[in-house]
Amino acid sequence: MLFTSYGFIAFLAVLFALYYVIPRRLQWLLLLAADIVFYACAGWKGLCFMAATVVVSWAATNLMGASLRAQKTFLASVEGKALERAERKAYKKQCEKRRKLIFVLALVADLGILAALKYTNFLINNVNAIFSADIASVDWVLPLGISFYTFQTVSYVIDVYWEKVEPERNILRVALFTSFFPLLIQGPISRFGDLKDTLFAGHKADFKQISFGLQRILWGYFKKLVIADRLLVAVTALCGDPEAYTGAYVFIGAVLYAAELYADFTGGIDITIGIAQVLGISVKENFIRPYFSRNIAEYWRRWHISMGTWFKDYIFYPLSVAPWLLKISKSARKKISDGFGRKLPVYVSTIVTWFLTGLWHGAAWNFVVWGLLNAFFILLAEEFKPVSQRFRAKHAQLVAGFGYRVFETLRTFLLVCSMRVLDCYRDVAVSFRAIGTVFTDFNWREAFSGTLLQLGLTGADYIVSFCGVIVMFAVSCVQEKRGSVREALWEKPILGYAVFFILAVAVLTFGAYGVGYDASQFIYNQF
Repeated sequence: MLFTSYGFIAFLAVLFALYYVIPRRLQWLLLLAADIVFYACAGWKGLCFMAATVVVSWAATNLMGASLRAQKTFLASVEGKALERAERKAYKKQCEKRRKLIFVLALVADLGILAALKYTNFLINNVNAIFSADIASVDWVLPLGISFYTFQTVSYVIDVYWEKVEPERNILRVALFTSFFPLLIQGPISRFGDLKDTLFAGHKADFKQISFGLQRILWGYFKKLVIADRLLVAVTALCGDPEAYTGAYVFIGAVLYAAELYADFTGGIDITIGIAQVLGISVKENFIRPYFSRNIAEYWRRWHISMGTWFKDYIFYPLSVAPWLLKISKSARKKISDGFGRKLPVYVSTIVTWFLTGLWHGAAWNFVVWGLLNAFFILLAEEFKPVSQRFRAKHAQLVAGFGYRVFETLRTFLLVCSMRVLDCYRDVAVSFRAIGTVFTDFNWREAFSGTLLQLGLTGADYIVSFCGVIVMFAVSCVQEKRGSVREALWEKPILGYAVFFILAVAVLTFGAYGVGYDASQFIYNQF
């Protein structure tokens, strides 16, 4: 059931109507029923795999919780009694060992399902290529949103193990957290501790929040239907024939793809957060105007925030303080140099984190290379930080100026676009050859001799897309300087109604939908 389909809109209308009619104590059960219906539309087989993840996570967290409670009860009962300290320590260690075993088994089960379904064929293809083997690929179903819901449940299991959250005893609530349908398509990857207070609570209809949610949904549809799905036609044509479209075409394709991806991904997130807001559920923001970033590290603090923080909290930080890595670091400080040894844990953790980030995006080498390139530029910037700091201190007035900020922003944007070429062509060799032609055969005049009108878009389509991008950029500028646009319009209701009426008309008039239109999935739906 696509977010942009008529069926989904009807599904939402029925859900919104029922949600505030039924008793508030039953609202979360209605959401669970809606999740099952939504997911069943994508295939019952996928629902079975999700159910397995739910059962494993619920059982593991409750077993860990029971072990911890038993440990605390026992130690409290024997405190002050004639029980040797060594005996208490041994009992505590035994309980911790049991919890760790449960924890590891849960991770193996949850991540094993993801790995088996998503990466088996990738492994088979590489084994065949390396050893000239002929192992047949497997035809397994890939459940909708498996990467997103698996990471959510894994974060829940880890947080219970780390004693950050209490285990949820009601398996239906764990099921709702795992399957909450707005988050399945493309996130945000939410944490149990962030969602539980509003996801399971009863909500009274709040006119302002419902209005804000519907406005956010409309804004998401504007981005998706007016901009993203229109630009998709040109991007597909340019990337579909890398031999014909070289040089300036690669540059144009990369820029168009940047606009398309941003409109597509943030549009989907707007719809997700808007749906949740109508239902009274708080979901964290996943983007904070990433194209205003001045370096790659800042960009990743603004783009797909929930994914970045997930990898940072559950991969980077634990790995960087892992005893075995600290031991290697200590040895390197003695045998190589103190500076190298100190940096080693951070560098290893960064490379591993970005390797896994790339692999999470897709079971293909182009995603792996893309991830490693991000790691390379982040570490390169870290290495050159002393030089950058000296330059900034020496030219403080220049650096503080608007022109230099524009330069840094454009530099970061173009670097991001260059790396995204790997996503456009989905082939490492083809991607690097395409980037090379930008420097060796920049056929700018040819690209603007009318060829762009042969990519499936008319001049009117380009004008509509360009105007849509300008509107997106203007809204981002207002948000960067003044905060929420909706809050500002709420203070001026007549202007607010006029703005969103115009937005609705724009979606209905210029949106890429209707009879004969091949509705496209959100790009991140594939992950």
